[in-house]
Amino acid sequence: MSYKWLKWAQRIQALSQSGLAFSKDKFDVERYLELHEISAEIMAEYTELNFQKVMNLFSNETGYQTPKVDVRGVVFKEDRILMVKEKIDDKWSLPGGFCDIGLSASENAVKEIKEEAGFDVTATRLLAILDMNHHAHPPQPYHYYKLFIRCKIVGGNAKTGIETKDINFFPEHDLPTLSTGRNTEHQLKMLFEFLRNPDKAAVFD
Repeated sequence: MSYKWLKWAQRIQALSQSGLAFSKDKFDVERYLELHEISAEIMAEYTELNFQKVMNLFSNETGYQTPKVDVRGVVFKEDRILMVKEKIDDKWSLPGGFCDIGLSASENAVKEIKEEAGFDVTATRLLAILDMNHHAHPPQPYHYYKLFIRCKIVGGNAKTGIETKDINFFPEHDLPTLSTGRNTEHQLKMLFEFLRNPDKAAVFD
């Protein structure tokens, strides 16, 4: 799904952030600060976030901006996929989240599944790397790359975590209400294709 205003706002924010990081001229700094505020105003106008919250988010970012990395663990049990119910919106997603500094993508997937669902897993294969802007996610301030990594349960038991309130395995044709900021129905159906065809090539866009 394409949101032109979102791409413009993200680009303005990225340029202003880079300018603030590298500019030495005080007048240029003032101009970059103004662009910084304009990007936040656009985000606040078209999303559910208020202006100050967006400004606070953007103020935490420094240096040259790059896409953030979101990792999702993909675990199948027979013909069902593991999902967790998020406390923040009372909807369901694959366990996962931002990549932590110091951990690889696969290590992050293993950690997130343990923390959010209670299972011990090993990561076995990268299934997909998707650009969030090319999929039907709701608008968000940041540009994300989403990594989907298949994992295999080797121990542990279902157990909710700090951010989750329920855990379950769902078949492809009976998916729950999804937390679309984290995963979409199209993405879940794509993942089931890997269950049916283990030799399917990794997807990227």
